[in-house]
Amino acid sequence: MRLLLCSDTYPPQVNGVSVVTAMMVEGLRARGWQCATIVPAYPSASPSAGLLAPRGERFALPSVRMPLYPALRFPWPSAGLVREAFAAWAPQLVFCATEFVIGRLAAAEARRRGIPLCTAFHTDFGRYAEAYGMPWMRRAIESNIAAFHRRAALTLTPSQPARATLKASGVEHVEVWGRGIEPARFTPTRRSMALREALSLGSAFTFLYVGRLAPEKNISVVLRAFRALAGSVAPGTVRLIIAGDGPSLPALRRQAGPGVTFLGPLERDHDLPTLFASCDAFVFGSTTETLGLVVLEAMASGLPVIAVPEGGVGDHLRDEVNGLAFPAGDRAACLAAMCRLVRDRGLRERLRAGALQTVAPLSWSAELDRLDVRFRSLVSAAPTAHALAAPTGAAAVASV
Repeated sequence: MRLLLCSDTYPPQVNGVSVVTAMMVEGLRARGWQCATIVPAYPSASPSAGLLAPRGERFALPSVRMPLYPALRFPWPSAGLVREAFAAWAPQLVFCATEFVIGRLAAAEARRRGIPLCTAFHTDFGRYAEAYGMPWMRRAIESNIAAFHRRAALTLTPSQPARATLKASGVEHVEVWGRGIEPARFTPTRRSMALREALSLGSAFTFLYVGRLAPEKNISVVLRAFRALAGSVAPGTVRLIIAGDGPSLPALRRQAGPGVTFLGPLERDHDLPTLFASCDAFVFGSTTETLGLVVLEAMASGLPVIAVPEGGVGDHLRDEVNGLAFPAGDRAACLAAMCRLVRDRGLRERLRAGALQTVAPLSWSAELDRLDVRFRSLVSAAPTAHALAAPTGAAAVASV
């Protein structure tokens, strides 16, 4: 089976979409698929990519840095280069992980050739419009995204709320897929006193945020709550670690008070799992997640979670069972939850046990087994009239 995965973000760029898409490539290759990707060209490999960069064919479209978000790349919108990649790879199934330049060009080419198309709804950009101060754009964005997914044979999304969002927009063929963790990577056994010493944490109760630093993540709520907490206890009693990068970093640095450390993006195979396990609780203010993979990774690392139970996070966060829920944007409620965890060891242990129990049945291996079967069914059900020629060799698309 020949699969072409197309995404506007991919390792070495690290985010939820790139991580999951790269896992798909490696997992499906291990299950007998021949996989190629169409992704933006990145200027150089990044240490933060870890082992995410998969083997196999990669067609890289020329790209430039996004003006307001330099870590992201804007690929050149060349339908011709995408056609050449299709001709070179001759896929039996096309998967579009994103709805932007590469995703749309690849989806159009798949339809033109009569190749089965599967899409993914990873990001609720309609809700992003409000976070970026453009609420009047929400309906138009949601309508545009729904139209994109309605043309696919199947759309995958990682949570029931995200599925409901698409169904309400008239997208019929939507299935939930992609709620797994890597138990060998994210585990409490990675806790490191050496890392705590290197970060000068000592015995301080340490909260952690991991993710993009962008307006839709509502990190300011967390920072304001932590500032109030730090001001109510003895100096050095509590700390907040923020790992990640994004356009909000300069503003967040200005807002941060004593006890806050910004680490930037971390290598995913060792450094990030060790950081998770070496902290004491995870705090997350986002309301726009379709899944919130970092929330599951925090739970797998044995951390109680303080978060807003909206979007995909609400699929897994259970108030007073594996974490503490607070209303969106409510600094006082976030502060109260932080205070409870710092002061109540029994509560921490109970929520820690609940977190580990929540993620115990979640496995990327099982998710990839399901994906393998589902993708094969899409190929089997497709009309045979579009029989593809064998690959024609190297395309003019840059291949790495």
